[in-house]
Amino acid sequence: MNRYQKAGVDVNAGYELVNRIKAAVKSTDRPGVVSGIGSFGGMFDLGELHMEHPVLVSGTDGVGTKLLIAQQMGKHDTIGIDVVAMCVNDVLAQGAEPLFFLDYIATEHNQPEKMAEIVSGVAAGCRDAGAALIGGETAEMPDMYAKDEYDLAGTVTGVVEKEELLTTAQPQAGDVLLGLPSSGIHSNGFSLVRQILFKDHDVQLDEKPEALHGETVGETILKPTRIYVRQVLPLIHQKLIKGVSHITGGGLIENVPRMISDQLQAVIDHKSWPTLPVFDYLQQLGQLPLADCFQTFNMGIGLVLAVDPTNVKQVQEKLKEAGEASYQIGHLRQRPENAEKIEIK
Repeated sequence: MNRYQKAGVDVNAGYELVNRIKAAVKSTDRPGVVSGIGSFGGMFDLGELHMEHPVLVSGTDGVGTKLLIAQQMGKHDTIGIDVVAMCVNDVLAQGAEPLFFLDYIATEHNQPEKMAEIVSGVAAGCRDAGAALIGGETAEMPDMYAKDEYDLAGTVTGVVEKEELLTTAQPQAGDVLLGLPSSGIHSNGFSLVRQILFKDHDVQLDEKPEALHGETVGETILKPTRIYVRQVLPLIHQKLIKGVSHITGGGLIENVPRMISDQLQAVIDHKSWPTLPVFDYLQQLGQLPLADCFQTFNMGIGLVLAVDPTNVKQVQEKLKEAGEASYQIGHLRQRPENAEKIEIK
């Protein structure tokens, strides 16, 4: 054992991890990928896309304290989907197609089997989004993290033809708002979730509350964030979508206004889509005002689309063909004087 290993860092574990993840990484290859893992930098050839005026759109994000749930449950194969989803849905909101992804895992001790589980989830998310996993970093940092702890973050780069770029100038008064369902909490609001479940109440992750219809608490709150690229990107290319909002931290109240100009107001009917059991459960257990829920959670809507009313039927039919449900949850109107940019009724 050399001095670096005695200090707590095992480079051989890093080599083993690379070997374990090669197949998963390879499964994400797509046109444009130049090199596999192992180089100092990942490379992507934009010329392979044959675009006229490409605009690159990048996003970076993590999974937040949802990681603590994965670590507590000892289930590490889906949290990677979350980190990809948080990034690719964000660049989709600008109209961009995700091209490539890089992940970063920091841990107290590199356990190759566990790290490979995490990367397998990242690769699964990349395959779903059509993005190549072209690089990453696993940082072994004893004394920085507690035993068995890790953190996870990622960065995606996407591309969009300049004329297809989605901006706040496109949505107009009269446009219809379509909501696409979430799988549950996704990856935001977990500090409040953990406060309610584990600090205010002594809820166990293997409990099956009646409100969750047979699922355990752990299964429900660890469900991975949905990825909407495959369903929505073709509609953007067909110019059927005027705006996209990814419902992340801040819920509908903070995120829907980000896709519209200051002259517009989004009016949303919160009874226009089915409520997921997990949000009723958390609201009742935590005695949360409805306004707090809408400012913290996605409340069952993971993505909101602004669509011209003449295209709504066509968009909903195409979404259905892609296996995607959608709900007409509201509309845009001219913003009344001194009013907020969103009204939830």
